This record gives sequence, structure tokens and C-alpha cells, in this order.
Amino acid sequence: MTLRNETPTVAGVWTRPGPPGGRPVVEVDAVTKVYGSQPPVTALRGVSFALRPGELTAIVGPSGSGKTTLLHLIGTLDRPSSGVVRLAGIDVAALPDRDLSGLRAARIGFVFQQFFLAEHESVLDNVADGLLYLGARQGERRRRALEALELVGLAGRSRARPTQLSGGQRQRVAIARALAGQPDIVLADEPTGNLDQATGQSVLALLENLNAGGVTILIITHDQGIAARMPRRIEMVDGRITADNRQPPPEQP
Repeated sequence: MTLRNETPTVAGVWTRPGPPGGRPVVEVDAVTKVYGSQPPVTALRGVSFALRPGELTAIVGPSGSGKTTLLHLIGTLDRPSSGVVRLAGIDVAALPDRDLSGLRAARIGFVFQQFFLAEHESVLDNVADGLLYLGARQGERRRRALEALELVGLAGRSRARPTQLSGGQRQRVAIARALAGQPDIVLADEPTGNLDQATGQSVLALLENLNAGGVTILIITHDQGIAARMPRRIEMVDGRITADNRQPPPEQP
């Protein structure tokens, strides 16, 4: 598979050049997030870590640990109350909403538990529509969408509707949509949550294969079994990082 701005790999996947000077794809620096409910809820408490190009990382923790809030901040869907989130060296909180939308479209691919596919459109159009925000012409969108579908093994189902696919195939379409924009990082929020065990394992194997080809992937999960498969595991409890097997143990407050 060949897309612009890539280096082909033995796995047949592309890698982007990444941030200059070996800079991390994502940097989270002393981030706190407080929601203004009554009483206020502190979802994150001084969280810090960095993700470098090519990493496959799981953030794992129970419900209410802050992992989904953290995903939203990294994905530029929300802004921190304090601290800094940098994407390719850019402080996302410093950007106006219009520029933030452009940054999100160009550098982040999202995979959600619910798939979020348009049932009335073909598989190809579902993937191609994800490139609308990048301003690509129709022919370019469809070409890149088909290449992404080839990558996940679904080029032969490009004309099918999502209702004609299994749950695992739908999630593969969602992954293809995330990849078609050649993002710096793919953020996967409980990507196997709606799948049976065997299908979920096949989706995880696909993500691992994509990572072997150079795609940077961050998986949010409550499943310790999934986290155990990942080369890097960041554990969260009550809005804090309690363990990170790629960094020294966090200091106790």
C-alpha cells in the first residue's frame, strides 16, 4: 500500500515522518481536568506522560479512573483545566476552535466502541467521508479509502452497506476510516467492547499488525487482558497514573 508522505515497511503499512527532532507525538504535562458541576468533579489530577512515534500503548483503569477524559483531551475534543497537552509539539489549548478542528482532522484517527458508521452509505463512502475535513477531492478520497480498506482486509466489501457486515467487519471499517487520513496517532476507545471474544482478538491482532508497520496507537480499555498484550501499559486510578511500564513509578502525593 502506498500513500503520500510515507515510508513503506515490510508489513505493507506506511509510517509518517513524525514530529521533527524526534519529538513525541503526544505530550501530557501536569494535566488536571475539573468539571464545573455542583459539587465540582476532578477527573484528572496532575497527569504527565509522553507517547513517541511507533508506540502501541494501553491506558487501563476502572470506570471513573479518568481514562476517557484523558482520551478526549489528547483527541482535542476537550481542553484541560490546567497543564498542557501538546500534539506534535503544538499546545492544543492555545489554538482557536477552527485551527483545532484542522489539527484534529490532519493528525488524529479515532476508533470508537460504537463504530459510528452511516448505515445508508457504502463501506467505501463511510471511509472516504472521513477525509472531507482534509479538503481532498472526491477521487483522492475514494482512492485513499480503498487503500485503507485493503489494509484491513475489506477491499472486497467496499460496495457493501454496514448492515451487511459482521461486528468485527464494521470495526475494521472504522479502523480503515481512522487510517485513511494518515494520522500521527490512532486513538481507540474500547475498540473491542461491542465484539465477542474471538472477534475482539482478531481486531486486536489487526491493531498490533498496523503498529508493527509503524502506526502509533493508543488504546483506552478497562480490560486488563487487553492491556497485558500491549508493549506499554499506563494504569490509572482516581484521575492519577499509578503505573507506567515505560517510565519510573510516579511519585506519591
